[in-house]
Amino acid sequence: MEILVDDIGSFPLPPTIGKEQFERAYALARKALNQGKDIREDEFLLKNFYNIIIDSFRKKCQAGLDVVNYPQHYDMRNQFAEVIRKAMEKGTYEVEEKDAVIPEVHVISNEAKALSEEFGRKILLRVCITGPMELYLKMIGKTAYKDILLMFAETAKRFAKNAIINSKHVKTEIVSLDEPSFGFQEISAEKDTLSDVMERAFDFPGVVKQIHLHSPSRIADILETKNLDVVSLEYAASPKNIDTISKKLLETTGKRIRIGISRTDINNIIAELYEKGITKPNTEQLVEDEETIRKRFQKAKEKFGETMTFTGPDCGLGGWPSQEAAQLLLKRTVKAVKNTQK
Repeated sequence: MEILVDDIGSFPLPPTIGKEQFERAYALARKALNQGKDIREDEFLLKNFYNIIIDSFRKKCQAGLDVVNYPQHYDMRNQFAEVIRKAMEKGTYEVEEKDAVIPEVHVISNEAKALSEEFGRKILLRVCITGPMELYLKMIGKTAYKDILLMFAETAKRFAKNAIINSKHVKTEIVSLDEPSFGFQEISAEKDTLSDVMERAFDFPGVVKQIHLHSPSRIADILETKNLDVVSLEYAASPKNIDTISKKLLETTGKRIRIGISRTDINNIIAELYEKGITKPNTEQLVEDEETIRKRFQKAKEKFGETMTFTGPDCGLGGWPSQEAAQLLLKRTVKAVKNTQK
């Protein structure tokens, strides 16, 4: 079975727009969509949000990814926390279904026909959603209140359900809950509570359901989530991560795995180059060569066999210095996998 290449989500903004201007456009676009407006009719939103999303998504598609995450230019926590805060004004942590909208997915859905024709294939979309545990940590703290945790899980589920598309030109193939703090900075939740929260968050059909982790320390608990399909782990920058999980454990729990095979920890990469005397690295120097990525892929594939169904970069690329560098990393990752699988 062919292993598919996807990406985690975040991507650098183009040099034509600053972060503050994009964030302002993002908030206005979300508000307009909730009011049922066509954001293409607003010149400011068309230029500073709509076209930015399409151009960035196009660059990802050009890299050859099998499954392409929407370009996440906005802060991964605030993207969802801001909507939850509005729900809190009504005394709840559950966002109403009509407000649980990811603007980027709406834009890609609008442009699906043109994108599909441009690339000569149906676009397979990956949707990342900040997980309920991560949002709870940001907004509430470490003390676990199960009823509130379940509200966060319900909100994540509503965002997921509204992001599932299945048309002639685009299909949401993957929905991933991102839980980067889990295993490092944890909510004091018992195993049963964790299971109930995750199963509520993943209670939707029709797609492959991933969870993206940075730490494998409590992965055994996560694997017991009944309606989870794939657990995603970083490997390129954290080689020891895969030592804590076996193929047998995956098979026993009926789960599959996604392994990150190319480094995205840009600050560490720049620091290592600086130590070598390269103080102003160019794009070629920032991105690992195809052979290095290929060797990691082969090692992971040998360990996990058919339980490894997805691969790609470790994490998102939002902190990278340019779209060109980020796109090159995606291209080399794709080539390393495809050339090995030929």
